[in-house]
Amino acid sequence: MTEKVGVLGKKTSRRTDVERIVETPLPTVYGKFRAYGYLDHERGDEQVALVHGDLEAEGVLTRLHSECLTGDAFGSRHCECGAQLATALRQVADAGSGVVVYLRGHEGRGIGLLAKLRAMALQAEGLDTVEANLALGLPVDARDYGAAARILDDLGVRSVRLMSNNPRKREALVRHGIRVAEQVPLLIPPCESNITYLRTKRERLDHHLPHLDAMAHAPS
Repeated sequence: MTEKVGVLGKKTSRRTDVERIVETPLPTVYGKFRAYGYLDHERGDEQVALVHGDLEAEGVLTRLHSECLTGDAFGSRHCECGAQLATALRQVADAGSGVVVYLRGHEGRGIGLLAKLRAMALQAEGLDTVEANLALGLPVDARDYGAAARILDDLGVRSVRLMSNNPRKREALVRHGIRVAEQVPLLIPPCESNITYLRTKRERLDHHLPHLDAMAHAPS
């Protein structure tokens, strides 16, 4: 790993548009982590990486988690985001080492909070998550993973075991120079409120969600 810094110290990534600003211990209900705070100068976002244990250069258990206020903070069952975040932190702690990069600016697959709520309202009227974004004149997925790759680079991570069901996330990391040694499924049991959303992610966004086959009897 790179050198440690305190509240007043600064460490700049080798790719200089993302700057490490602070490192601090962060005890959680899942275990003891260290929080690394970064500023993405290109996009203006403040980002954080939660690191547990000592990171190796290769095969680091890693989650890139897109910010989701409704799921992460409010426990929304419209999506599985909150459960995925909790599961990822628990699995990293259980493994003894790893990192969860929490990506702000990714709300609603990058369209922002208010636009996401508008898209959710359209979904309540019968559109799926893809149709709703397009009906609002917005991209289906506007997320960029360049900052995440630069954060991993700063932490000394060269390859990851990526906790994700999204093949596009894997492809994005590879494009940015991070090797994905393995893609680790992060499968959350669906419920009546999110089964249609999850099916859309599988059928239209290519997410690998084989556990949905067991829910064939559930309402669409």
